[in-house]
Amino acid sequence: MSFPIGHNGNMTFDDARTSIARLERSVTAVLLGKQPEVELTLASFLAGGHILLDDIPGTGKTTLARAIATAISGTFRRIQFTSDILPQDVTGVHVFDAARHEFTFSPGPLFANIVLADEINRGNPRAQSALLEAMSERQVTIDNRTYPLPDPFLVIATQNPHEQHGTYPLPESQLDRFNMRLRLSYPDRESEMRLIRESGIPDVRGGGDPVLTPVQLRELRAVACTVTVAEPIVSYVYRIVAATRAHPAIRTGASPRGAIGLKATAQALALLAGRDHVVPGDVRRAAAPVLAHRILASGAGEGGPVSAEAGEALLREIVDTVPPPL
Repeated sequence: MSFPIGHNGNMTFDDARTSIARLERSVTAVLLGKQPEVELTLASFLAGGHILLDDIPGTGKTTLARAIATAISGTFRRIQFTSDILPQDVTGVHVFDAARHEFTFSPGPLFANIVLADEINRGNPRAQSALLEAMSERQVTIDNRTYPLPDPFLVIATQNPHEQHGTYPLPESQLDRFNMRLRLSYPDRESEMRLIRESGIPDVRGGGDPVLTPVQLRELRAVACTVTVAEPIVSYVYRIVAATRAHPAIRTGASPRGAIGLKATAQALALLAGRDHVVPGDVRRAAAPVLAHRILASGAGEGGPVSAEAGEALLREIVDTVPPPL
């Protein structure tokens, strides 16, 4: 198997367009009927942002994570969060090596390119907080020693929004570490019928092949950062974010981290579309997935993060009222 482009650190824009098309085809071949969601997921990955999949079980969340790991020839690890999980179960621990008479580090499941944090809201606050440094700094600190995580590094966390028993809602600070909140939802009729028809038949759909290396993925991210964002687009991003802070139904609007994530995600979406510049449509498409989970609802009480449906509705309303640049 060969990876013919981008291996020497000199990936051109044309190389990047070819690479990202191959990456998208590889993932969508496995996750049937979910091309828009795959595009948004890959855009967040290229933007360097983690993803929260807020959805019911059985809709392909694990399949999506594995497909991305396979497509980039990367490593994949899954963490099943439970109420009794410990921070060291996530990050790793120092163990005593009797033969060498010293402590050595045993890496936890965070040390992978793609990490699936399954049912993250079932993990206790200590275990959830163990992810914060990893998600933000791409490193973990254990016993005053710091260990860098692999690059690229992506956390895809899942939670069931309808399950309340035995769960710990994610705090605002951790929600803000996720660049995007998505829902895969049910597949369309034809895709689900195909899944039913082909279940139990190994490799019947094909796809899911390695098409890039981790080095090429890093080069692809570097190209995404060079996608032009004109000053009117920068102003458009700011005006959308500022509108979340002034909306009467929102107590706390999106953070500056959200504004940065919106711009970076729009750049990645432009690259996915084969363009070297961002257009207002890229910003509009990314606005709800990037910003909806960062807003807190107004009300008589303390308020709290709005549901996925309510947040998306508010962002659509805001985007419709903020005029795009000509």
